[in-house]
Amino acid sequence: MGVPGQKNTPQPPEELANSELFAVDAYRRSFDSTVLDVDHEQNRVALARTAFYPGGGGQPHDLGELRWDGGTAQVTKVKREADRIWHWLDTPEPPRSGIEVFGDIDWDRRHLLMRTHTALHILCGVIWSEYQIAVTGGNMEPGKGRLDFPLEGISTELGQRVERRINEEVERAREVVVDFMGRSEADLDPALIRTAANLIPKEIDPLRVIDIVGLDKVNGGTHVTSTADVGRVAVTGTSSKGKGNKRIRLEVSQYSSAVS
Repeated sequence: MGVPGQKNTPQPPEELANSELFAVDAYRRSFDSTVLDVDHEQNRVALARTAFYPGGGGQPHDLGELRWDGGTAQVTKVKREADRIWHWLDTPEPPRSGIEVFGDIDWDRRHLLMRTHTALHILCGVIWSEYQIAVTGGNMEPGKGRLDFPLEGISTELGQRVERRINEEVERAREVVVDFMGRSEADLDPALIRTAANLIPKEIDPLRVIDIVGLDKVNGGTHVTSTADVGRVAVTGTSSKGKGNKRIRLEVSQYSSAVS
């Protein structure tokens, strides 16, 4: 299974493909499901399947709406806890267990996060290709993010060079593919080793791998299908956070995602 195409790699576990829809199709905007469990104390529900991304890898959780016969509520938080993904609802009366529901993702926000996440991994690939230095930390919000690298120095000129290189990679329209890689293979992949995928618990097999073909490879998150879909990227700041810790901030341009 891949987004957008398929490769000769392991298929996602059937349970994952049937329950975590975002893992196999980041462009899924809506879905139907059944309420598995209700936590009245926190006004949250667990669903049989969901397209809401629960957060992770620096990417925030999704927002959106759940509707059911006789009710509707905004989804204000999504988080994985143990083996379930919980959806916090802005309502004093969440749907009962067993109820059929229909979910809608806040697509404009999700798509902007996808573009931002892919832009950050383009930055990872550019820094690695230029300096053979791996990222050590980062964070993002819709439309903007930052990454830290153990560079010896940082400057406005370096930021300008990195911005130019990022946008060159955007214009190359590199394919971005979601693959599922067997654990024994993943643990030997140099690109995944440098992004610490080998620290993920061994029982997670196969790994879900995001491959910006020819540039960067990492585990996790939702992404656009081509670097061209990221749009124009601006490096908005470079700073030193101490010895061996230099920060690069970026923003992606705003545009409508109505057609995709």
